[in-house]
Amino acid sequence: MKRSFDLSSSLLGLAAVTPILIVTAIAIKADSKGPVLFKQQRPGLNNELFTIYKFRSMAVETPNVETAKLGEGVSYITSVGKFIRKTSIDELPQLINVVKGDMSIVGPRPALYNQYELIEKRTSLGIHQIKPGITGYAQVMGRDEISDDQKVQYDKYYLDNQSFMFDMWIIWETLKGVVTSKGVSH
Repeated sequence: MKRSFDLSSSLLGLAAVTPILIVTAIAIKADSKGPVLFKQQRPGLNNELFTIYKFRSMAVETPNVETAKLGEGVSYITSVGKFIRKTSIDELPQLINVVKGDMSIVGPRPALYNQYELIEKRTSLGIHQIKPGITGYAQVMGRDEISDDQKVQYDKYYLDNQSFMFDMWIIWETLKGVVTSKGVSH
């Protein structure tokens, strides 16, 4: 049932946001050099690497680490990037990942391939046995404002309590968070 929901909602979502995708792509190209999409390897189901798609919000020469570790790295964020990150528009291309089956709409956010401690903690609790999501319980509970240990505990809670209604609650909370930019630090 989850895969059916993921596939139908991501296809509908892609159709609904096509104008936003087009305008965003044009704005990124006009704002800075480089590709429209940012592609990166991330651990997915069973820690197998997959290519995640996001709209590029940073300069091409940005080091490949989590934004929080860039120090004054917010200077790498482009003008358009500031807006698309604040509004989470940069995440919309992940609907393609959902269609492909690499991700779900709801699940633990995929770690960066080089976040070894986070990957290890998740693996020790079995969290790697579910598909990563565009949004997840840890995101609605704090996103950038909580530690990796807290994220892992929220991810474990999600693993143990998955249900359609829980997913709907997470989606609702995500939409509210997008409108208010709650938990977004960059």
